[in-house]
Amino acid sequence: MGYFEIGPLETLGILFISGYLGGRLANWLRFPRVTGYIVIGILLSPSVSGFIPAELVNDKFSIINDMALAVIAYSVGGSLILSKLKLLGKSIFIINVSEALAAFLLTFLLVAVLSPYILDLGKMSGSFVQAYLPLALIIGAVSAATAPAAILAIVHEYKAKGPLTTTLLGVVALDDAVAIILYGFACTIVRTITEAGNFSVFKMAGEPIIIIIGSILLGSIIGWLLIGLTPMIKKKESFLVVILGSIFLCSGIAGSLKLSPLLANMMVGFLIVNKAKNSDRLFQALEKIEEPIFVLFFTVAGAHFDLMIFKLVGFVACLIVICRFAGKFIGTKLGAQLSHAPVVVRKYLAYALLPTAGVALGLIFMAQPYVSPEMFDIMVNTVLGAVIISEVIAPPFVKFALNKAGEGIKE
Repeated sequence: MGYFEIGPLETLGILFISGYLGGRLANWLRFPRVTGYIVIGILLSPSVSGFIPAELVNDKFSIINDMALAVIAYSVGGSLILSKLKLLGKSIFIINVSEALAAFLLTFLLVAVLSPYILDLGKMSGSFVQAYLPLALIIGAVSAATAPAAILAIVHEYKAKGPLTTTLLGVVALDDAVAIILYGFACTIVRTITEAGNFSVFKMAGEPIIIIIGSILLGSIIGWLLIGLTPMIKKKESFLVVILGSIFLCSGIAGSLKLSPLLANMMVGFLIVNKAKNSDRLFQALEKIEEPIFVLFFTVAGAHFDLMIFKLVGFVACLIVICRFAGKFIGTKLGAQLSHAPVVVRKYLAYALLPTAGVALGLIFMAQPYVSPEMFDIMVNTVLGAVIISEVIAPPFVKFALNKAGEGIKE
């Protein structure tokens, strides 16, 4: 940048201020603030304006994603209040399974059928089964996930409450568990394809289940320790310190054990809201820092945009967005009808399940050991393109659903 090279602290300051202004502009244009954050990140990205150095986006700021997802997962878990879930529990489960499987199957089938005609993988060795099938399986699996960050940010922005909001947060929380299970199956099949003779029923069925159970157990242990620690906290300001310490510790341990930090922290939040006597204090303390976390998380996500790579995989990214949207719509409508969900849920929930972000990207990065370097680059940039498109156009649909259901504050 000429005579002045921007550093991490200056970049953080710029992201906070420009993200705030982008959010205000988005509100003025009647979009949720999340959309403004992402657009600002894209404009500041290394491939558009080059204002933010690539090394900051790809390396030094990676911890922002981990920290933000820990806070978001804890908050989503805290939205699962048992007394409310009992009223809608059956419909949440049925809708979740229906929409997640529909998104996976539709995306997998169309990417498998069309990608040989869209992507030129001629430089890679191997047949359709060794090249395009792994691509379709893994991308299909991550398409089942829904972005809790975008949805939670919008729900909090509009202070939404009601059956649609409760069902939405419950389905989103379960979505990641289903996506992790599907991803585990997909990666095992891919590994079996690439490593002939190494097929194992245990690996295909057992590993995802172990990850789910292990993550829930870890979250339960941290949650109960946090519940036991809270009576010792005397100052209101100290609640935030203890909460952040607990959820960051939970994420770190989960990562080291190859478990899911997202599911583990959801379990912490779930236990706190349902078992802790002063649970309101443990969530109110966190609400004070949620907005800065959302600003950083979404602006940095937008800054990952790479214009040159998007030109190569842009059509496939658009295809993934369309397939996933269609799968979520069909699956949600079907599940809501089968479970006899409330009318507002049947009419509008599908619109609110369109965002996808951190979980999908996190899972796709975990696929690196199972595919070739060339295929990994294609997967990452294709999913990143789909995430950016989705995160720009999907938040207004969430706002639309909440307002139509009468659960969002009218502007």
